Amino acid sequence: MKLQITLLTSALILALPALAKDVPLNQAAAIAASVTPAAQSPAFDALESQALAALRQALKGDAATLTRGQLEHAKQNKTQADKAWLKASGYDFQTKANQQAGIALLSAFSKLPDAVVKDNLATVTAINRDATQATRQQALADAEGISYLYFLSDAMGPRLGKAFLAAYDKGELGKAAALIKASEVSTGAAKKHFNNPRPFLIQGNTIHLVPDDVVVKDNQPYSADEGSFPSGHTNTGYTDALLMAEMIPERFDALVTRGARYGYSRIVLGVHYPLDVMGSRMVAQRNVAHYLNDAKYRALFNEARDQLRAALEKECGTSLADCAKTAGKDDPYRDPAMNAFYRFTMTYDLPQQKGEKPALKVPEGAEVLLEAALPHLSAAQRRALMVKSALPAGYPLSGETADQQFWQRLNLPAAWQMAQKAHLISPSPAKQRARRDFAQRPGLLQQYPALRIARH
Repeated sequence: MKLQITLLTSALILALPALAKDVPLNQAAAIAASVTPAAQSPAFDALESQALAALRQALKGDAATLTRGQLEHAKQNKTQADKAWLKASGYDFQTKANQQAGIALLSAFSKLPDAVVKDNLATVTAINRDATQATRQQALADAEGISYLYFLSDAMGPRLGKAFLAAYDKGELGKAAALIKASEVSTGAAKKHFNNPRPFLIQGNTIHLVPDDVVVKDNQPYSADEGSFPSGHTNTGYTDALLMAEMIPERFDALVTRGARYGYSRIVLGVHYPLDVMGSRMVAQRNVAHYLNDAKYRALFNEARDQLRAALEKECGTSLADCAKTAGKDDPYRDPAMNAFYRFTMTYDLPQQKGEKPALKVPEGAEVLLEAALPHLSAAQRRALMVKSALPAGYPLSGETADQQFWQRLNLPAAWQMAQKAHLISPSPAKQRARRDFAQRPGLLQQYPALRIARH
């Protein structure tokens, strides 16, 4: 598709604010701790406690007590997930083909300089060793909740988050719950292909394996098997979070950031390197875009989304837009600091490589990821926004191909924030005058259809 530079597109690019600045590791850790049960907000802490209690109950089921053996068989029950509906659709997720696409996307991992590999281990060690107790407990809850969607509630804000937990366990979100979990493309094939040992298995490592004092509460150190790269949990968490963000665009940036925060938890536990998490973000983004561009999948997605939104409005007792509103200090995932945290998780401060910096090319259809969140923008404008808000070139895993460059550098929360600030918040006097002119001369809107956004 040829990119047509309209007056609106030009105004958009000129009005875009700067990207979030890089933050050091210790500051990123402090931001990560602000979205744990230790947050200074009784409402947020209560939501976290409710989500953890719901998770423990789901894991325990009808048993008298929760034991570690139950974790191996954990899955959404028939009430929570409408698997019969999904099975009846006959949809083919093409898992093997998507797994191979993921392996190709991450091929730059095999060509990393020794300095990056060294920094990769040093970074996981620092994050793991310096993590607070609350951050470790959040990481344990994230880890053991992999088969469920409870972890998404805290990124929805206290009001919508509570409504989500209630509707989820009542089975009112069954289609969305089934579709989202089925959309997770296993990283097993990639783990076998790259065959990289986990950080706590490296000779001479000082990783601290975190005892479980919050989920099973047996104080057994959390561990993991199989290869390290890429992270299976992060792939799951990011896929779930991104699909939920597409269904609830009112919380788009917060939910996508929750996916990044879920990946950070894997490093806190010392079972994954930063590169494992970064790679899974790339693959998950690519997979979700692939599915949303498939007409058959999109039909299922729309049906599941509509059921979910209706159920949440029923639980909220008001419109979803009202229920999803930012709640100040009780809504830390909407704190501006989270933008800097997300930016940190795109690189984990690993060194930027020198060399040629190719122009970023947006893969065909990738703009679908911003369609729900920015419906007032055209496909061309969303593509331009993705380029403008992208991470600088040269960071690990960005590789040599256009797809590797794009999926590593794509910063969805930054793109969303840029659009919000450029169009919806405090228009400049020039924009206000332009809007008055267009309101008085409606004929211009037929001549320049893209400018209709100016009236929104």
